[in-house]
Amino acid sequence: MPDTSTGSDTGTGSTRRDTVRPSRRAVLAATAGLTASLTVPTAAHAAGDRRLRALISRMTLEEKVGQLFVTRVYGHSATDPDQADIDANLKELGVRTAAELIARYRVGGVIYFAWAHNTRDPHQIAALSDGIQRASLDQPRGLPVLIATDQEHGAVCRIGRPATLLPGAMAIGAGRSRSDARTLGRISGAELRAMGIHQDYSPDADVNVNPANPVIGVRSFGAGPDAVAALVAAEVRGYQSAGVATSAKHFPGHGDTSVDSHYGFPVITHSRRLWAELDAVPFRAAISAGVDSVMTGHIQFPALDGSGDPATLSRPVVTGILREELGYDGVVITDSLGMQGVRTKYGDDRVPVLALKAGVDQLLNPPSLDVAWNAVLTAVRNGELTEARLDESILRILRLKARRGLLDHPFAHPDRIDRTVGTPAHLAAADRIAERTTTLLVNEDGTLPFDHRRQRRILVVGADPASPSGTTGPPTGVLAAALSGLGFAATALSTGTAPSAATVDKAVAAAGDADAVVVATYNVTAGSSQRTLVDRLLATGRPVAVVAVRNPYDIAQFPAVRAALATYCWTDVELRAAARVLAGRVAPRGRLPVPVQRADDPARVLYPLGHGLTY
Repeated sequence: MPDTSTGSDTGTGSTRRDTVRPSRRAVLAATAGLTASLTVPTAAHAAGDRRLRALISRMTLEEKVGQLFVTRVYGHSATDPDQADIDANLKELGVRTAAELIARYRVGGVIYFAWAHNTRDPHQIAALSDGIQRASLDQPRGLPVLIATDQEHGAVCRIGRPATLLPGAMAIGAGRSRSDARTLGRISGAELRAMGIHQDYSPDADVNVNPANPVIGVRSFGAGPDAVAALVAAEVRGYQSAGVATSAKHFPGHGDTSVDSHYGFPVITHSRRLWAELDAVPFRAAISAGVDSVMTGHIQFPALDGSGDPATLSRPVVTGILREELGYDGVVITDSLGMQGVRTKYGDDRVPVLALKAGVDQLLNPPSLDVAWNAVLTAVRNGELTEARLDESILRILRLKARRGLLDHPFAHPDRIDRTVGTPAHLAAADRIAERTTTLLVNEDGTLPFDHRRQRRILVVGADPASPSGTTGPPTGVLAAALSGLGFAATALSTGTAPSAATVDKAVAAAGDADAVVVATYNVTAGSSQRTLVDRLLATGRPVAVVAVRNPYDIAQFPAVRAALATYCWTDVELRAAARVLAGRVAPRGRLPVPVQRADDPARVLYPLGHGLTY
């Protein structure tokens, strides 16, 4: 249990239910006008720092340690979660509720997850956010909590419908529009801020040059460092315009790995020169755009640090390169400390201490908050870390909170939710952006677009992976419904990511009653039975269009296909756009943001970066 001997308050805080609307009072008299002062350099900036340092000087050591942590917590309510979430909190965090968590550990941040039951609907999210803020502000010397989530859009989203879900990064990369990237940030940021969320762990600044990358892939804008850099900077500015902090990730670059750092310890073999020319470029752009935080990756990068430590724990990487070489003085946050990549070499009690020694400011989601919190406290008390070192990080964290208006206006805007979250204007913008991203890879003999007069009956088959958070799904059903809405008689038949021989036979039989077939593919490999499905459908003589609903690399596995699209994700907005392209309602405009190598000879390029057809 945390040591509270120096006087930090461990009461449970406010007992008011978090559905009560908070007052709009100023949070801290000492920080009145602080946000404005921090946006102005020179004397006003120094005055802002003096006020923040005054806040830090009044904190107990325990409170300082707490400010460094961003943690999960289970439940839809800060004070009255469901019993199952109480049980999960007791098991993992040693507290019953978010309010108790804050009272005990005085954490500086909370991260929302759908699986932690934080994100049922926008009004509930706003009430949870306000409950968390009240629980913190009711403490002695209480400060607002930086509430964050991973709302990358595309494959990674924590808040689904009715919030607006926009195309993911690689789709935006295919559209190549900085304006669309800014619009994404502006729309997503406005909706998050209305729900009391002040930071989005986005954009992904990794340059995805490895088609086999299991953890980045379509979360990256693409394989061209300059193009990725431009879109990263544009998205950062879009979020900033909505008052939401961003986080460029995963420094120093996670784009060339075949290991998922959630489950293993990736090694990046790029030379120092290649890193500077490839991986570093988007991070430099993010820093120039004023990115609020940079998230470290749990990756080994021998050319940057030969110690064998992950970048998160590497002083040469975090302090030597990010801070000193790139000149970044904002917040540095770790990726989740529960991931295997950072736990391989050191125990959970050493990881947070080593991260702080490396130059990190915020410690994200340790597997045991109690172990990590006490490890940092002990490291200060025994002299391994100084209190002054903690003060450096806390000053950066408070600057971020002040810059994004959190110290003056910490609460959600529930009165704005219905006119901000998932509005017709936002949804229409998402549809328009998606139409500019759909990429036509192959179209022999004018197979596409389909004509509802000649090819009225369409069979939609294929993979139906679990839909990203809050989308309708499954992909075959969404495609069929969208095509039916465009004048076709479309039916859906889910065949899965690994169709059996019997399932393939069933799809082939169903194709006999169709005028054309659409096949949704998902991460196809050389040995995948999705290849068999497509080959058998082609043999029927019906026009067949393949829609790669995640990785565009699928097309390399289908040399005989005469029509193929890439959507880069299987959320509704991308699938509806693909249906409009299939139907000829809009012309395809996307271009590959990554090259596609031949399946039989990966050293040769099948479709180069920038390839894309149109009607």
